[in-house]
Amino acid sequence: MITLSPLIAAEAHIKTETEANIVSLAPLFVLRGPQHTLEAQGCLATLPSGNAATLGQRVSEFFSITRPGPKVLVGALPFDPHADDALYQPAELALPDSFLVSTGAKLPPLIGLSQAEPAPNHYADMVARCVALLSGKQAAAEGALGKAVLARSLLLQAAEIINPLVLAKRLERDTSVTTYILPLPIKSHEAPAWLVGASPELLVSVRGRTVTSHPLAGSARRLADSTADAEAAEQLAGSSKDLDEHRFVVDAIVAALSPLCSELDAPSKPSLYTTDTMWHLGTEIVGTLKDADTSVATLAGLLHPTPAVCGTPRQLALDTIHDLEPVDRGFYAGAVGWVDEKGDGDWYVAIRCAHVQADRLRLFAGAGIVVDSVPELEVAETAAKFRALLDALGVNDAHSHSLSK
Repeated sequence: MITLSPLIAAEAHIKTETEANIVSLAPLFVLRGPQHTLEAQGCLATLPSGNAATLGQRVSEFFSITRPGPKVLVGALPFDPHADDALYQPAELALPDSFLVSTGAKLPPLIGLSQAEPAPNHYADMVARCVALLSGKQAAAEGALGKAVLARSLLLQAAEIINPLVLAKRLERDTSVTTYILPLPIKSHEAPAWLVGASPELLVSVRGRTVTSHPLAGSARRLADSTADAEAAEQLAGSSKDLDEHRFVVDAIVAALSPLCSELDAPSKPSLYTTDTMWHLGTEIVGTLKDADTSVATLAGLLHPTPAVCGTPRQLALDTIHDLEPVDRGFYAGAVGWVDEKGDGDWYVAIRCAHVQADRLRLFAGAGIVVDSVPELEVAETAAKFRALLDALGVNDAHSHSLSK
């Protein structure tokens, strides 16, 4: 039996008043960012699960039935668009004051870092194999692989149960991102599980007939020295490899949205977008939907997964990822968000995140691989993308050198 995680901490591990207050609470959902915020608790009903292609229809059927409670569904899509999603109707669109977490709230200490999965040298081998596919004899054929996004993960062990609210509070120190907490499907005998993260990337947002997407692709690590940091940004903005990688994403989103829009604006050149740890190339795409009844759920199901987290062509990239990656992504690189009965809502790409379960965390990071990718540089990029979570967990560079060496 698969159920949504309640927020339950074992009595023996409850160390703070906040943790005591959240024992046995039904599912908790948080989406907080500079533009959009939604918080919810409890669960009145679950949306029958299904794949991304059927999401819009299932959401429409759900809201066609009169129900008590908020006219909203919250939840997540897994990375694999063919796998089952996890959405539900919350009981309340608010969190009680007892859930407030102070800025100085502490997380349990980490017992140690495990080896990344795969190890950095094995990840470099994965990238090299992917580049060989991209540049091989079949590369010039129509429909050949143009890009694949390869991910790796890092297992961490904490001394005690991890409060996802405290981890999210740490991530909120970066005001440029949207932090999120959502319950993950679990088997009946498993401890509650959560996806906790801080996404910089808007998959799709709808308000009335206005649709917005802000894809990111092409990245460089932020540097402590301001001069070096500015040079890194300038190099990214002029990098033909990163510009090509970004173009794949924008072209795919524009192609998907164009038939549904009477107007669609996508700048010809990306802009620099920055978080506390990374520079990204980003393009804000804004359109006017032809049909006011087009739901954000339909669009999320249509767009996901974009080439920013998967590659192109989509199915060939999916097959490549499944062949090369040793760890199933689950809901990492999926999408997290909400949709209401009018079809409005916000969906973010589920990156810069950790799968949190009891006292263990699995962090994820990925990099877009194109024909001129250099394996060692992609190892460094994924190591840099771990930094958002590692910084929140208090793991500094001196203790995480094994991520890129």
